[in-house]
Amino acid sequence: MALHDDLTAVQRCVDDLVRTVGKLEQQVSESAQGGLAGLDVRRVRTDADHLRESVALLRAAIPAPGAVPGKRPDLVTIPDTPYDSSLWTDSDDEGLGAHDRHAP
Repeated sequence: MALHDDLTAVQRCVDDLVRTVGKLEQQVSESAQGGLAGLDVRRVRTDADHLRESVALLRAAIPAPGAVPGKRPDLVTIPDTPYDSSLWTDSDDEGLGAHDRHAP
């Protein structure tokens, strides 16, 4: 359980970082020295967004606390019996070529 608590804390911190970088970006764009500093702030914003995505991927990769590790989802069996040919009466043989000719 501690792992999920730590991931939640990291997610909260990263969200706070993204909000703070957004505020900083606004302040820099409003200031007179916004030229080169604006480029640096955008780079920091991009890095913070990547960090947020990385934490989300990490959270998705870690199984939930009650999940059984390695349990596969239920499989759907597909019968071997042929499909009903009446399902295909309104379709063309598009891409199969003409019935009286062979492919080149």
